[in-house]
Amino acid sequence: MKVVIIEDEKPAARRLSRMLNELNINPIAQLHSVEESLNWFLENEQPDLLFLDIQLSDGLSFEIFDEIEVKSAIIFTTAYDEYALKAFKLNSVDYLLKPIDVDELKNAIDKYHEIHTANKLNTITNQQLKEIIFPNTNTYKKRFTVKIGQHLKLISVASIECFFSENKATYFCTTTNRNYMIDDTLEELESKLSPELFFRVSRKYFVNINAIKDIISYTNSRLKIVLNNYCESEIIVSRERVKDFKNWIS
Repeated sequence: MKVVIIEDEKPAARRLSRMLNELNINPIAQLHSVEESLNWFLENEQPDLLFLDIQLSDGLSFEIFDEIEVKSAIIFTTAYDEYALKAFKLNSVDYLLKPIDVDELKNAIDKYHEIHTANKLNTITNQQLKEIIFPNTNTYKKRFTVKIGQHLKLISVASIECFFSENKATYFCTTTNRNYMIDDTLEELESKLSPELFFRVSRKYFVNINAIKDIISYTNSRLKIVLNNYCESEIIVSRERVKDFKNWIS
């Protein structure tokens, strides 16, 4: 059985690893952040079982699965109350409240083996996980994965100046003035981008508030936006969005 621990507190990860060793289970990896986990999953086959903390040092562990479809069984190791996690039992996913008790750990592993042997393991989507844990909280994308030749590159959302559509495709431009194509449409991005960081100024553009260099009055009561690096074409705030745009930047 291949087991991976994702836990940002290294002492806690080492303690869990020792507890698993005593049960004759040797984790193949200990991962401590979203970024480290993403890189590991891109280069390795998914394990049979994940011991997964929810809150990592650089974000929520759900961000890993925004980029990767999780197929592993999951046992959560968390300080969250049981009422927030009770739905996981309906999806054959167990959890352990910290500090982890060795008997509860053994019972969780026994449960995994029972489910795995009976081939009853149900899949749960990343969106379902987020809705169960944080039913009233939106989790927005922190990064995008783009393919460059045979390589995958991670691009932080904070380094993206704008998203734009061109010839029925969607692109983003980075602070280094590089353009990359993505699969999402601008409509799909509306629910994935933080409204504090990005605003859709027209049917063609989303802009990052931190990338705005200048705002200029334009014809027909519109506004022209100048970004720090992007300069391929003019970015115009459509007239019907000007009021909302002004409220957004204020």
